[in-house]
Amino acid sequence: MKLPFAESYKIKMVEALRRSTREERVKWIEEAKFNVFNLKSEQIFIDLLTDSGTGAMSDKQWSELMLGDESYAGASSFYKMKNAIKNIFGFDYFLPTHQGRAAENVLFSVLVKEGDIVPGNAHFDTTKGHIEFRKATAIDCTIDEAYNTTIQHPFKGNVDLGKLEHVIKNNPVEKIPMIIITLTCNSSGGQPVSLENMKQVYSMAKKYGIRVLFDSARFAENAYFIKTREKGYENKTIREIVKEMYLYADGATMSCKKDAIVNMGGFIGFKDKELYKQSSMYNIMFEGFVTYGGMSGRDMNALTQGLYEGTDFDYLETRIKQVEYLGNKLINFGIPIQHPIGGHAIFVDVMRFLPHVPQEQFQAQVLVVELYIESGVRGVEIGTLMADRDPVTRENRYPELELMRLALPRRVYTNNHMDVVATALKNIYDRRETITKGLQIVNEAPILRHFTVELERVK
Repeated sequence: MKLPFAESYKIKMVEALRRSTREERVKWIEEAKFNVFNLKSEQIFIDLLTDSGTGAMSDKQWSELMLGDESYAGASSFYKMKNAIKNIFGFDYFLPTHQGRAAENVLFSVLVKEGDIVPGNAHFDTTKGHIEFRKATAIDCTIDEAYNTTIQHPFKGNVDLGKLEHVIKNNPVEKIPMIIITLTCNSSGGQPVSLENMKQVYSMAKKYGIRVLFDSARFAENAYFIKTREKGYENKTIREIVKEMYLYADGATMSCKKDAIVNMGGFIGFKDKELYKQSSMYNIMFEGFVTYGGMSGRDMNALTQGLYEGTDFDYLETRIKQVEYLGNKLINFGIPIQHPIGGHAIFVDVMRFLPHVPQEQFQAQVLVVELYIESGVRGVEIGTLMADRDPVTRENRYPELELMRLALPRRVYTNNHMDVVATALKNIYDRRETITKGLQIVNEAPILRHFTVELERVK
């Protein structure tokens, strides 16, 4: 008999969770203005808001904390990180930053100017925010299959080459500072990009003299899908695949709070020494000196160890199989999700879950609120709230998908927790026709509003 699959780690320390009552949760979500970002952590039973900075570090990572070198300049921790980035990604130059959006802020301060065009595969919210803050435009060139959640396509994060070339041909090349490939593509459901697509995008970019940048937050999970889904890579190691992936990038930003399994940290990787020098000035202004960039030495040590652990196949298999476990439970319950199951999260298709709630009443946020009230589980909206307003017309933008993301922290929860999440969603699905009231905005920020927005029930 074949042995069943088991996690590639054992649990050494636990943290207690408190079960709240439904009455408490109704009160708390009302006080939070129906925005789960405003809830306190002790009001959450299972927190699937994000996989960013919420993972459990290993014994080796905790050991590395004790070895951190806190020298202001030239710390040994910096050189450990530098060597790991060279070994894993192949970048000769890098700048540490305190997280991914900080890396974007530094790099885009050099590259993005007013009136620029930045094409890519469904830019992440902070990426798009940094572009639009500089009065530039992010253009989504993701393949159409990404926006049909029922289609089984192995690489729904791929860039549509026809869309990309249309953007390039219809805009001055000097107004296109870069093409961004997000690995994996979070906004389309945690979907991977094939290595073949990376090669094709890079080839087109070089034809027109445009640089390619990888948003690398979940690069290792993307490599796992290349190994398991793309012909010719099944016998390659994860690190071999990663090394090949980054042959087709001129630079990269990374929030290391995801695939490096740390609570804080990020970096910018460069192949161009001159761009590294220009960015260094902004790094010193915004983050800190070039050898610590907003991180302590202990953070850099833990991050470095996490990069090696995060590119280990056994770890990745354990990680992705738990996401698959939750996804398959939901599929068996008849709950509509993005297919195929992605890397870091399950994305519930709310247009099919709550079709009777109007999109302009933030139907995905409605489901986020319902899930919290039902079970104390915190998910997050990837829909009209996150899509924000058009920076010119100030009208709401309505994306093709209204999703609720359930992002799984790494090495934190057991499959019993996943059973709770799935059962809670089934309970809501069974009574979905009774959910008739949407939400409306009371107060919002001018950019990245979903983090602090205040809402109320539609009367």
